[in-house]
Amino acid sequence: MATTTSTTQTPPNNTNTNLCFSNYLHSLTQTPHRLRKRMLATWTPDQELNQVRQRSGADMKRKLKWYDLMALGVGGMLGVGVFVTTGSVAHKTAGPSVFISYIIAGISALLSSLCYTEFSVQIPVAGGAFSYLRVTFGEFVGYFAGANILMEYVLSNAAVARSFTEYLSSAFGQDDPKTWRVEVDGLIQGYNMLDFPAVALILLLTFCLCHSTKESSTLNLIMTVFHVVFFGFIIIAGFCIGSTNNLEKPKGLTPFGVRGVLDGAAMVYFSYIGYDSASTMAEEIQNPSQSLPVGIIGSVVITSLLYCLMALSLCFMVPYNKVSTQVCEFERFLARQFDKLCYETVNQLGGTYDTSLIFGILAQIAEKVSFSVAFRQIGWDWASNVVGAGASLGIVASLLVAMLGQARYLCVIGRARLVPSWLAQVHPATGTPLNATLFLGLCTASIALFTDLEIVIEMISIGTLLVFYLVANALIYRRYVIITNNPPFQTLLFLFLLSSSAVGFSMSWKLNQQRWGLPLFGMSTVTIIAFFKYMVPCVCNSTGWSMPFMPWPAALSIFLNVFLMTTLKKFSFERFAIWACFITLFYLLYGVHSTYKAEEREGTGIDEVNPRTAMQQIKLEIQVL
Repeated sequence: MATTTSTTQTPPNNTNTNLCFSNYLHSLTQTPHRLRKRMLATWTPDQELNQVRQRSGADMKRKLKWYDLMALGVGGMLGVGVFVTTGSVAHKTAGPSVFISYIIAGISALLSSLCYTEFSVQIPVAGGAFSYLRVTFGEFVGYFAGANILMEYVLSNAAVARSFTEYLSSAFGQDDPKTWRVEVDGLIQGYNMLDFPAVALILLLTFCLCHSTKESSTLNLIMTVFHVVFFGFIIIAGFCIGSTNNLEKPKGLTPFGVRGVLDGAAMVYFSYIGYDSASTMAEEIQNPSQSLPVGIIGSVVITSLLYCLMALSLCFMVPYNKVSTQVCEFERFLARQFDKLCYETVNQLGGTYDTSLIFGILAQIAEKVSFSVAFRQIGWDWASNVVGAGASLGIVASLLVAMLGQARYLCVIGRARLVPSWLAQVHPATGTPLNATLFLGLCTASIALFTDLEIVIEMISIGTLLVFYLVANALIYRRYVIITNNPPFQTLLFLFLLSSSAVGFSMSWKLNQQRWGLPLFGMSTVTIIAFFKYMVPCVCNSTGWSMPFMPWPAALSIFLNVFLMTTLKKFSFERFAIWACFITLFYLLYGVHSTYKAEEREGTGIDEVNPRTAMQQIKLEIQVL
């Protein structure tokens, strides 16, 4: 009898498995039909604020104020970027005018932040660019942007965490970061230096973010205040000790011309990336319609001012041609490295001694710590350790903010059912997206443990610029088509012509076609924007903050983001193509079917697990107002 029972229990399990597989195969055959239904499916802001938001089970807690948001924006941007890029750009690209490059890059960042600000006020949800694009251009565009910015977050956070080890070792007087890492012989080059301090930092911040957003914000506020004071120390010291003669010698303020200034702006722009994290806090900010514009725009303005003054102070202290790469002037700093580097280089080359390679490696080390070396040159050795400590503090703050933002992106993507729904859950006690925070924290820690910093850095940047570009396009389309009710063809044609003109200008710049290419495409861009503004009416939003002087700010943001994308290396576009194929395949095999079935189950759009949705919608609308 027992044998009979055992025999009869096995087939149902196999039947269930076969049935699930059969259902999935049937779903795949329905892919074209479901793509037509879901790819361009949009949600209204009210649905995002209420119906979709309820899928997390609990609400995020509105405890943050405008100064918390501003500190998060500043903390997210004031990372290690300014320390790594300023010296290299001043020496090789822009000269003493590197501070002008920071001004131009700051203007570009400000234009993009204005686009984010209007969307965040009108749609105050945690999804950031994903939600803005989903309500404007449909599900697939929102998903594509969200997946790209998530990858950028994870990779850049891993890179930042590994750079934390380098600056922390500098703060303790150890100039070789390898002393803080563990080398494993069995792994391939580039993945064989295990960085346990980076992993420890990521896990510590992950648990902090899981516990409380408000307490994490307070920690960031404290670190950001100290970091701004540290920036002030460098700026004041540079202006007091330096000389204006260093700005004029040896070849004037702009030794590389206007091209050098603009190329430098493209290189330093990535130091501004991070303000978009502030927009993901829209569900946790009190009085979002007033706090969001102050927090997002204010943080970009403060950061731009600090970056410009930092770059100027460096060029005050040291002539641009002696910043970073003039190894012969840094004997004291490099002497401690020379013996070890010689030995390592000889081993890598199989016993062949190569002096040029030695000094190339030394130059790279000096480049990464240009501010530290500048202080050593003027005899302030103790200040170089302060730079290492301050940079480490800034890295922790920027990593905290970025990890805060990435979890909210994934949470809202989970609400849309484009990834498994358990990632969308908000813990009822802490009010934080617990599952998304833990999942991304572990992913980031795994990459930071094995992957060399240079490998990670080469794989980031293009996705973020693409998202900024799409958000600016979405803002124009939303203003002129969705709100003003103009025919979509006019706006879509304008966006196509504007992007084409921007590509033409950028390629002319890249190929040195200054005689005819730049004037032609530059004038055509201005003409296209002016003609569109004159011919197509626009209605401002009746409630909340809205972008002034439309479409000029958003159109210029589109132009500048296209220009910046064309400055990236070929490898970035190759990586982007591979990643785009992967996330598109995931959408075809999982995302479109998951969202189709979710909408099918919900029927009228009311979440079955929450019978009090109507009452909560009224409460949430009152909160937003």
